[in-house]
Amino acid sequence: MGPVSFSSMLANGCRIFSAPAALVRTLALTHVALSEHSNSCRHVKVAWFSRSSNKRKSARQSLKQDVSQPTAVSSANGYPEYTRLLPCPSDNGPPRIEHLVVSEGGPVLEYICKVLDLPLQFVADLIHFGAVYYALGCPWPPPTATLEQMRVFKEVTAPSVLKDRASIKGKTVREAQKTFCITNPDQFVETGTYLRVHVHPKCFPRCYEIDWKSRIVAVTDEFVVLDKPAGTTVRGTTDNTLGLTTPLKVTTPLMTTHQIDNCTEGCVVLARTKEYCSVFHGKIREEKGKKHYLALGAAPVPIGTITHYMRPINLAPRLISEDFMERWSLCQLEVMECKEVPWPSSVVEQKYCVEDCGWPSKEYAYECKINLLTGRTHQVRAQLAALGAPIVGDSMYMPAAVGEMASPGRNPFGKYKKHYTHVTDKEVAIEEWSAQHGKEPGVAIGLQACQISWDDGKYTFEAGAPWWRCN
Repeated sequence: MGPVSFSSMLANGCRIFSAPAALVRTLALTHVALSEHSNSCRHVKVAWFSRSSNKRKSARQSLKQDVSQPTAVSSANGYPEYTRLLPCPSDNGPPRIEHLVVSEGGPVLEYICKVLDLPLQFVADLIHFGAVYYALGCPWPPPTATLEQMRVFKEVTAPSVLKDRASIKGKTVREAQKTFCITNPDQFVETGTYLRVHVHPKCFPRCYEIDWKSRIVAVTDEFVVLDKPAGTTVRGTTDNTLGLTTPLKVTTPLMTTHQIDNCTEGCVVLARTKEYCSVFHGKIREEKGKKHYLALGAAPVPIGTITHYMRPINLAPRLISEDFMERWSLCQLEVMECKEVPWPSSVVEQKYCVEDCGWPSKEYAYECKINLLTGRTHQVRAQLAALGAPIVGDSMYMPAAVGEMASPGRNPFGKYKKHYTHVTDKEVAIEEWSAQHGKEPGVAIGLQACQISWDDGKYTFEAGAPWWRCN
């Protein structure tokens, strides 16, 4: 059976919208987050849009004025006063996501300003950040929707209304509900369009504090290699697609070819073209690239190949086992050398915002050079912690390692794991072990992607000295 089109569903009088479960969960969670800040949160929110040509003209003129002058507005519903997003604010705001249904077509910038009572420049910055999305078809509201919101939803998705919308004719439900990022503040949004506005997009203020020119390792027509500092991100997020585009002051967005954690520093390769991004992804899949890391462990690590198996659940902390587990992912790294070095001084730790994670002895640390044989999320961090040598400053994995040292057997997948007679007992042990882990580090840990190479060494790039060697 082929895909069902909107037109055929209208003809049969069927319900035309059914949001994917993930979207429903997202909307429901958003409702919970918003309810903490305001009792008037709305998921399907409608306000009449004025077609006044004078207002549109004045709005466009305001947008073209000097953006350096902030526009303050009065606080409403407990939210802060909004001025500008750029330059990047120093703190992330509380969760606020607005779900709107366009009641009358017009430019998206003006519509959002009118409905949410936000300054023009603030909304323009949201669009620049990549924090505004649209879909031609409105998803089904969550169970928390009010009767009025359901009434509005049924009104804008009524067959008699949808049949006149040429933009969705011939499209399947999934196609019509697919969201796209709005990049142009003048983009026209027609009546019935769904909008999702991330009013408080995640910001990365540290990205704007870095002298990025000094961190550029290499530049070609196809890629840029950066020595990324810890505490910065190389990729955008759902509500901030810019990543390093703005702080690097490049006109064309750079594309992520591989990932390293925000708390990790070192070499990253960013593609300048879609074609090379695809090429580099292929090299990674075909294992034509090599990554070497420097890791500052809290205890010595044996030389040689270390093997673990990682639980196939895309959530932190990443749990690993020394024993083979069916359907768990193979994790392998080669420790090439391990040498004793002084533990970073309190001055250095403070300078790089390294967290004190409760390690009992801070006289010596151990710098390990590692050849990464498989590339799993948090792999080096999780494997070294499982060996009893967590990375200095790793507030997620070090607390669990300290707990295992104090009471061997807490780790249900570790060397001193217990034998569980009942499945429920092991499930409880796994939950308790997960809870032993802390939060993701805020800035730096003792981990650096010190070298990256591909095409049999034709391209080889190295990072500078790691932070723990700097006085």
